[in-house]
Amino acid sequence: MVAPTRNGAWSPDMTISETNRAPRAVGRDQQQARRFRNRLRHDSAQVAIVAVALALVALLAYAVKEGLAQKGIKFSFAFLANAAGFEISEGKTLSFIDGFLPSFETFTSDRSNGAAFVTGMLNTVKVAVLAIIFSTILGTLLGVGRLSTNWVVRTLSFWIVEFVRNTPLLIQLVFWYFAVVLQFPPLASAAKLYGGLIVSQQGLYLPALSWEGDGSAVSIGLATATWVAVAGAILDPVKGMRRACTVAIVILIGLFFATGRISIDYPVATRFQASGGTGLSPEMAALLLAIVVNSASYIAEIVRGAIDALPKGQWEAAGSLGLSRRNTVNDIILPQVFRVVLPSFGNQYISLAKNTALGIAIGYPDLFNVYGTVANQTGHSLEGIVIVMISYLMLSWIISAIVSWADRRLNQKGASR
Repeated sequence: MVAPTRNGAWSPDMTISETNRAPRAVGRDQQQARRFRNRLRHDSAQVAIVAVALALVALLAYAVKEGLAQKGIKFSFAFLANAAGFEISEGKTLSFIDGFLPSFETFTSDRSNGAAFVTGMLNTVKVAVLAIIFSTILGTLLGVGRLSTNWVVRTLSFWIVEFVRNTPLLIQLVFWYFAVVLQFPPLASAAKLYGGLIVSQQGLYLPALSWEGDGSAVSIGLATATWVAVAGAILDPVKGMRRACTVAIVILIGLFFATGRISIDYPVATRFQASGGTGLSPEMAALLLAIVVNSASYIAEIVRGAIDALPKGQWEAAGSLGLSRRNTVNDIILPQVFRVVLPSFGNQYISLAKNTALGIAIGYPDLFNVYGTVANQTGHSLEGIVIVMISYLMLSWIISAIVSWADRRLNQKGASR
């Protein structure tokens, strides 16, 4: 039987099945060519947009540089290597022993301006990390409390969330600093609470773990095994292995205490200062309290909305199985909620990290505060604000990457293994 070829001609050698496959082959080739053209057009548009954006940035940078040059101002980052000439009330800077071993040391005035920026950034990260942890815990409790069957808990949670969300964060910060923290008793008469916690006008002092181990092979081996177990408990996808790593962590920590390589250092208060343990300055304590309470109110609404979005039948099914409301929330509701709210949590975490810049209002030496001091000392305001913007951008990207990783891990297939 004579049939048309792929180019439209007829060939007497083609069978009926080959005749039926020919139009399909032509259709596939056309579809692939169309997809290639669409992808090429899409990629070309993206490249063009990126090129235009880079060109605009380069043009702006050139215009700024020329404008500064006309006024005799040189745009340079060489000032970062100059001595700072000022002190920072708290915080440590990063230094390197023998050129490559990292170490944290107290910042002094003979350090460079670059080291001052590092100290401010470390102070910012310290507050941001602690605030993320505590605001998540408090926000979850408030969100669940908004839906409590207890009228007192439900009403109290509602008014806390509504009051905090409708008050500017700066005003809350000033309140916590002047009306709360500075009203604590002096250090000489400060109360020593359970666990060795000391609360005073000079700050909060807590017990801390103290490393007593040396550089022996046993100490290094125990420390390495502990970090490996921590990494396994966090990153291992197999639930059984995570449990085994958790048990190993507990055993290793017990060995640290049993062999005396780790001990608990309790703070001891004197008339004017406290020694031992670890402390939070009044400025850091007020900033941490303000950001935690403020962010927790927004997180509470995120949690409450996610719980309300779940089908009511899950509550009824859990009740029919004899589960208490507490077990229902812990075992059924919250595991589903956290898989949904992580992206929203990420947005709140990023806002929280940027809100640490308000610490300048009470004198906390965060990154933005240190920038102001360096700019006044050197006159390099533009270079300093570029460093600050890039630092906050990198911090936000890191938070976003961690939240995205956690979101993929919780929502991936087989995450419940």
